[in-house]
Amino acid sequence: MTGEEDTHRGPGALTEEQAERMFAGMNEVIRAGEEMRKLRTEMIQVLSGLGWTQDRIARLADMSQPAVSKQAAKHRTGEPPTPMALSLDQHDAPWLEGRLWGLAEEISETLGDTARCSRYVDAVARGRKRFTPRTVDELRRLVEEDLMLHRDGLPAGYRTAYDRISRGLDVPPQAAAPATGTSTASASVRRALAHRIQRDHLGAGANAV
Repeated sequence: MTGEEDTHRGPGALTEEQAERMFAGMNEVIRAGEEMRKLRTEMIQVLSGLGWTQDRIARLADMSQPAVSKQAAKHRTGEPPTPMALSLDQHDAPWLEGRLWGLAEEISETLGDTARCSRYVDAVARGRKRFTPRTVDELRRLVEEDLMLHRDGLPAGYRTAYDRISRGLDVPPQAAAPATGTSTASASVRRALAHRIQRDHLGAGANAV
């Protein structure tokens, strides 16, 4: 038996499967970091399109003004960015997915570990879950279970929000009305914005949707 074989098979040695899982976990964190940096850059573009000054963006993003200016110039085109609509009631899939994500986070924070959707929410935060048709269906199922199991412990607005989100997601994409700004903002940006706005609406009152 060679020394390499001893390393793979000896008692207490790290197996190839264990090493593979470790690298997979590391790669998830690295990938999530890269995606988050890209999302931050895109958000700088969106806020610039909304008329925010670079000084204001730098302060909120905890960046230097020259760094914000560099990011803004890096992706600047000849045409000014189209201002995005920020109303909650929009019907493209990324926006609805972001609303669903925001609702799930509110449920998770309200119910703690008893929420069925808590593990999913944590996985999204760590970059271990991405939004695909399959994972969105999974999250819808978990949120619906939480709303049924804890109907007396959750605000009525949560169910109302879920019903509207669910109806929107059930509409075929080609039948959904296009939302202003969808052509200039990526799915990740729209999802992140809808997530934040949905959370703020739910936090504003029990019946907010």
